[in-house]
Amino acid sequence: MPEEIDKVGNVSHSRYEQIVAELRQVVEQQTQGSFTIGDRALEIEPVRARGGVADAEWTVRQSLVRLAEDIGLTFSTVKNARWTASRWPKEHRQAGVSFTIHRILGRIEDDEDRFAAIKTPPAGKKRWTPDEAKRRVGWTVDNPETPQEKVTAIHHLARDEEVAATVTTDFLKRPQVAVKVSAENKVRVVEEFTRDESVAASAATSLMRRPDVAFKAMSDDTARFQVNHAQNERHRQAREDFEDTSPVAPAVRHIDRTVEFLDLVTACHSFVAAAGRTVPGLRDRQLSGDERTIVHENVARVRATLDWIETAVDTGRVDMDDELARMLKGE
Repeated sequence: MPEEIDKVGNVSHSRYEQIVAELRQVVEQQTQGSFTIGDRALEIEPVRARGGVADAEWTVRQSLVRLAEDIGLTFSTVKNARWTASRWPKEHRQAGVSFTIHRILGRIEDDEDRFAAIKTPPAGKKRWTPDEAKRRVGWTVDNPETPQEKVTAIHHLARDEEVAATVTTDFLKRPQVAVKVSAENKVRVVEEFTRDESVAASAATSLMRRPDVAFKAMSDDTARFQVNHAQNERHRQAREDFEDTSPVAPAVRHIDRTVEFLDLVTACHSFVAAAGRTVPGLRDRQLSGDERTIVHENVARVRATLDWIETAVDTGRVDMDDELARMLKGE
């Protein structure tokens, strides 16, 4: 194997093995030192049952703070050493296993499981590593390998809302990421992002400009009703605002009446034009008795309607008597 490949960092593979052997001895010494600190802290303040009270005038924290200061360590270092020592009686401590591994595996609650676990590295591993120990107790690993571990790491890093917002924005800009999101989750994302009414209105406006989206949306009865309701409400508000604020509103109200007049004239014209086209078609044709009866009934209805129109035009009264109402309903 070429020399440049058979290297670790800037040293040869054989030198690397020498360094590892040397440092394992250092780690073993550190482990023994940490356990000694923990044992002495336990001697000063034994671990009591939950809710227990210290007998001495010092509280547990005060005792450990004083000890830490007197030996030049932090309170957390002494506290962790004491707790780890309490989880590993001397006969169950494993030579060649670092204090860090002992501390992590100390989180295994059951004593027998804990004592057995430290003697049994994961399958395919000669030694426990901090990440493997963290996997064993369900902690977040420092070097995630599986997709779920990577997802967990991302969640851990994105606890801050600003960080999470930035990460989410960056992810959504990647088409290859968005395409892997299920339709259901995409809908949830859109709903979450459009809780703000102004954002929702802007998004809805943009989407409804797409004919295929508008067509599918209008196939939903509720959506169609809401759109129609919104249109009517918008027209009503616009009309009220116009009538309240516009100086030309009185003239427009007059035009409105003229429009009603034009509608009425148009309706009469349409009827006359339709009759003019239809009646000549009856030449030389004899209707049956039932057909003549139906036509006479409709002519009577038309005649009554014309009388009603004349009354409304002449007097402004648009109410009708019961007989006319029944006739117009075809009763």
